[in-house]
Amino acid sequence: MRVVMFGYQTWGHRTLQALLDSEHDVVMVVTHPKSEHAYEKIWSDSVADLAEEHGVPVVIRNRPDDEELFARLKEADADIIVANNWRTYIPSRIYDLPRHGTLNVHDSLLPKYAGFSPLIWALINGETEVGVTAHMMDEVLDAGDIVLQQSVAVGPTDTATDLFHKTVDLIAPVTVGALDRIAAGETEFTKQDRSQASFFHKRAEEDIRIDWSWPAEVLERLVRAQSAPYPSAFTFHKGKRLEIVSAVVSEGLYGGTPGRVFYREGEGVAIVAGADARTGRNHGLAITRVRTEDGRELPATEYFTSMGGYLTSRP
Repeated sequence: MRVVMFGYQTWGHRTLQALLDSEHDVVMVVTHPKSEHAYEKIWSDSVADLAEEHGVPVVIRNRPDDEELFARLKEADADIIVANNWRTYIPSRIYDLPRHGTLNVHDSLLPKYAGFSPLIWALINGETEVGVTAHMMDEVLDAGDIVLQQSVAVGPTDTATDLFHKTVDLIAPVTVGALDRIAAGETEFTKQDRSQASFFHKRAEEDIRIDWSWPAEVLERLVRAQSAPYPSAFTFHKGKRLEIVSAVVSEGLYGGTPGRVFYREGEGVAIVAGADARTGRNHGLAITRVRTEDGRELPATEYFTSMGGYLTSRP
């Protein structure tokens, strides 16, 4: 099939590479300009560079809503558009233009975790599996019929970076497998159960601020979800920002006020956590490594020279 590809960052790069390696003919690529947004500088393999290396025409757009692009898409005469990690709204006159419409590739197990940063949100929420879904695009975000979906398990110590590497390897088989079904003439695919749909927004500074009223189990997953190269989860100690690089759920139960720097436990320092911490029935978050405002990374047992005081959400 003649394919036009819409995509950005490493997800788009992997999708384009899979298409180039397949029997399908990539006739045009549309991608976004480079961004200085913190999350868009991560996993930033260039779709444009890969396309140009293979002699594929490239169009750079923030939004695909101008007449020049529409004319070029008509001229490309594609059988299908394949999109992955396209960051802005694609109008229906574009996604319906090819003979077979548009196939969107999304890094979650739809209908759950539509929208942005699905792996990070899924890890924070304690999901046991994540994956990649190829679905037909329609007027509702990430809501079209599912053509192909594959999943991988979330391990007990997996970080968001681990899950990225697990799921990015699914892009090629899911994309090409879905295209093969479409090329074979299939038109009936799996309807999404919209009662199970959930939508998530882009990650921002506020989303990595630690709230010590959250249970320690959730905070531990937040720290893993904000693993390098993502910005680390942070708190404040004595008015200064302190990033939490690694942490585990404490073995002991610690009661009192959330955020209290309580006790050295093993290789970490236990912090009281949970809205009902006063009951003494909660595990704490045992911080093992921190990073200070000046960029020093060190064991928590070296940073916290004495117990007592509080970690807070604000200075």
